[in-house]
Amino acid sequence: MNLICAALLVGSATCVAIFAGSQQIQTGSQEGAQQGYQNMVPEQRAAATRAFLGLGAIPDRVAAARGEPLFEQNCASCHGQTAHGATGPSLITSDLVLADDHGEHLVPFFKKGALEKGMPGFATMSDQQLTDIAEFLHVQVEDVANRGSYHVLNILVGNAAKGKAYVEGHCMSCHTTETFAHFASKFRSPEQLQRNWIWPVSEGNMTASVKTSRGAISGRVKQISDFRITLVDSSGETHAVDRGPGVEVQIKDSLASHQKMVMTLTNDDMHSVTAYLETLK
Repeated sequence: MNLICAALLVGSATCVAIFAGSQQIQTGSQEGAQQGYQNMVPEQRAAATRAFLGLGAIPDRVAAARGEPLFEQNCASCHGQTAHGATGPSLITSDLVLADDHGEHLVPFFKKGALEKGMPGFATMSDQQLTDIAEFLHVQVEDVANRGSYHVLNILVGNAAKGKAYVEGHCMSCHTTETFAHFASKFRSPEQLQRNWIWPVSEGNMTASVKTSRGAISGRVKQISDFRITLVDSSGETHAVDRGPGVEVQIKDSLASHQKMVMTLTNDDMHSVTAYLETLK
């Protein structure tokens, strides 16, 4: 598992809330959504990610298993063993494949072929065989697009001693030894542990002070863009302030150091820190 995978595992809910459009943050319910996503078993994550991404019909993996040898025999020489492309194009991003659910478009296309593009027709194959090939293609798309279905095998491959040195050299300016006491016992798996130390779940991690001609407001940032900032103050009241001339905004983000760390964190350091933290039970 590499650093890119770890970043992705932060959770689709958080990624969408923070990075969609301008710099928009929804802490509150968004944090709950992220925490719920992290606590799901792989099957639940796959279903949640499928619904979020709008991936369409769920592939029939039984039919796909029947279609795999048929694809290998008839199609793989051009399109590759897993349809990612060879002498012919990849089918993972094919509009025809993506528009199909269970062979209703692909089966007629397979029968006819596309001779002008060098693809023969398979008129002698049964509809069921061609449907099975279609399902095989849908499974290949699913395995690429739905990261919620990824199964992490083993991420405890680092050097715990090096991980301890990294923590002592990079983390103790913000944290104390008590922060890491029994740290691993807080998470149900090394995968969840790794995801959380890289990008902790912290409701209300961003606060701000806003000065205007009418006074000052401080509180938790609910939403922010180049044009407006919305705060929730200590009494629970929401304030929306346009960021125009004469408005001063000072932001404090408790995860700023983690944002900086992610930009320089190497795979070896990530694996080693995870291995070290896993020993703290």
